[in-house]
Amino acid sequence: MNPRTQVITLGALAVAINVIASTLVSNLKIPFLFLDTVGTIFIAAIFGPLWGAVVGLLTNLVLGVTSGYTAIPFALVNIIVGLVVGYASRKNGYRFSSALISGIILGVLCPAVGSVIAIGLFGGLTGGVQDVAVLWLKQAGTSLFAAAFLPRLGENLIDKILSALLVYYVVKNLPQSIIRRTNSKKRSSNAA
Repeated sequence: MNPRTQVITLGALAVAINVIASTLVSNLKIPFLFLDTVGTIFIAAIFGPLWGAVVGLLTNLVLGVTSGYTAIPFALVNIIVGLVVGYASRKNGYRFSSALISGIILGVLCPAVGSVIAIGLFGGLTGGVQDVAVLWLKQAGTSLFAAAFLPRLGENLIDKILSALLVYYVVKNLPQSIIRRTNSKKRSSNAA
């Protein structure tokens, strides 16, 4: 398969996985999980930060149309996921250590950026379960940023670490021909 066709096909599949997983988790009201970045992490781990960022952006645009326009501003968070994982896996591949470290970094970075977006556009409330904690912390005298950030921190640490490790096990079991072809393509573009 042509490498460009392969990345576009897998990218479209990754967007679909993000949207379906996110919608399923949301409808089932599963706590501490979003799973809206699994596809983004997968594409970023295999094809690099640019493709990961594109999948992240497209995911939130589709989610914005299918489940509410409030998802669109949070595309920045999903783009950051693609960039962080893509750069973390660029040098040595997507190993267990890079998956775990990426998950931890994203578990802190995503709610920090998401909280700024939530505060700037929605006053800190986004219609999620964590809004109860946000209101409670705010009324307890906590700053608006801390009230918006702290409830999202725990959820994101669980979700991003779990998502990153899940993708690690998928990537680990991929046929080596796919990984070798994408890694050799990365090396040749880095050498140029």
